[in-house]
Amino acid sequence: QECSKKQKNDDTQSTSVGALSSNDGFEEKNEFDTLVNAKILLSDCLACDNCMTSEEGARVFQQNQKELFRILNLNKKCDTSKHKVLAVSICPQSLPYFAAKFNLSVNDAAKRLCGFLKSLGVHYVFDTTIAADFSILESQREFVQRYQRRNQEEHALPMFASACPGWIRYAERVLTNLVTSHICTAKSPQQIMGSLVKGYFARQQNLSPDKIFHVIVAPCYDKKLEALREDFYTALYNSQEVDCVLTSGEIVQIMEQKNVSMKDVTEVAVDSLFDEIKEGDVVRHDGKRSDGYLEHIFKHAAKELFDMDVKEITYKALKNKDFQEVTLEKDGETVLRFAAAYGFRNIQNMVLKLKKGKFLYHFVEVLACPGGCLNGKGQAQTEDGKPDKALLHQMEEVYAAIPVRLPETNLHVQKMYQDWLEGVDSKKVQETLHTKYSAVNETASNLDIKW
Repeated sequence: QECSKKQKNDDTQSTSVGALSSNDGFEEKNEFDTLVNAKILLSDCLACDNCMTSEEGARVFQQNQKELFRILNLNKKCDTSKHKVLAVSICPQSLPYFAAKFNLSVNDAAKRLCGFLKSLGVHYVFDTTIAADFSILESQREFVQRYQRRNQEEHALPMFASACPGWIRYAERVLTNLVTSHICTAKSPQQIMGSLVKGYFARQQNLSPDKIFHVIVAPCYDKKLEALREDFYTALYNSQEVDCVLTSGEIVQIMEQKNVSMKDVTEVAVDSLFDEIKEGDVVRHDGKRSDGYLEHIFKHAAKELFDMDVKEITYKALKNKDFQEVTLEKDGETVLRFAAAYGFRNIQNMVLKLKKGKFLYHFVEVLACPGGCLNGKGQAQTEDGKPDKALLHQMEEVYAAIPVRLPETNLHVQKMYQDWLEGVDSKKVQETLHTKYSAVNETASNLDIKW
């Protein structure tokens, strides 16, 4: 079986995802009708037609700029009962794209992007770094617990990161039970942000979750698919935690449509989830092109399990630059062995080793995009669909220069654990910050897919 993820963007067989227009049921003409419907090619979306239903394809297609403007225009009508509070959350890996593309500092890019979105009618603009704080902290705790249970539970180790929706979909639909029990149960930063906005923030503002329309700006198309997961839906309020995902490139399309340059936009400070305060300078986590799960979990595990303080991590590249390992030695013995596996070639090699029982790693940070999240196809592509290597290099430089903040040092996070989540080990933490990944159908033979 040939995997269709290998198709190129110009491949005529790579058809667009089942096209339901997001304008269905919304007849009114407005100034945004000239926006082009974003055609998501199956080769653009890492979750290809082998593991995506036609219904999902149609719903993914509806997550485009017109859906945002449907809500904006709804809010302009007199019937206030139908108005929505519009909140946009921006992924940290999207900001370097705007900074590099418009030759701005990352802090200026964040403020100008916020200013642009608010000029459209968005009420709140948030940074999802705080959601990644929660995701990393929960992943750290889970890894230590799994390591301590490794001799009692067959599937305790290895643990695979859960932040990449392309990898998760592939694991659930294609790899099935071989790997799903090994996936960390912590939600991704996107979906934790959904819980923060529709849960914590809604309560602070005395709003019902269904009165908030929550948009995520992200580097890749797979985030659109992740937002549709049934486990991220609240039946009581008929509300998804994330209502719409737009890629960084789709935001730029809106700017181009309105003939607006980032450099001409008024700077506006990014909002905070907490009262009336504003966010300060942009910060990031350890890691070169992602949220740094490997580095944070490695350092935490070294301290918690072996009482060793690791200041700097040394990566050892193996078959290619997208497959690297990190080890910890104590008394001449290797006690921790972690790996970063980016791109589906490396993922497939990793899974084959697991199948053959030759897997040496305790934890793997798995990302579907070669080069990591900065290289998401929603922002790092040229107009003809090829990787924009020069822009990616600029983004990497911008991202590397952002100061690192350890999630443990975020006082807001610590306070929310106590005030909102009822303690670090509470049932509410499990319900709010964790989910379950499981095989969707039994297609284990797909392990023999040709790459």
